[in-house]
Amino acid sequence: MLTIEDCIALSDLTPAEIDAIAEHEHLPDIIATEMGCYLLHLPSGKLAIRSIIKDDIAAAQARGDFVHSSKLKYVLRHFAAHAAVV
Repeated sequence: MLTIEDCIALSDLTPAEIDAIAEHEHLPDIIATEMGCYLLHLPSGKLAIRSIIKDDIAAAQARGDFVHSSKLKYVLRHFAAHAAVV
């Protein structure tokens, strides 16, 4: 049986990137993992994931959660560096 950790490892995304997708789409982690993996392999999917993370940053800033916003900025930088997002 596969665990959530196995699924995340197979998705080519980090747990933090999965968490950002789950937060944005209001999904459980396992579904966000599947969605993230699917998006990552679409031609415009990397840009979609980047947009999701940027939306999460804006939402965190709007509610005054600057600690979470800072964490998400790190997630975005890591994603952009490792997913070759322009």
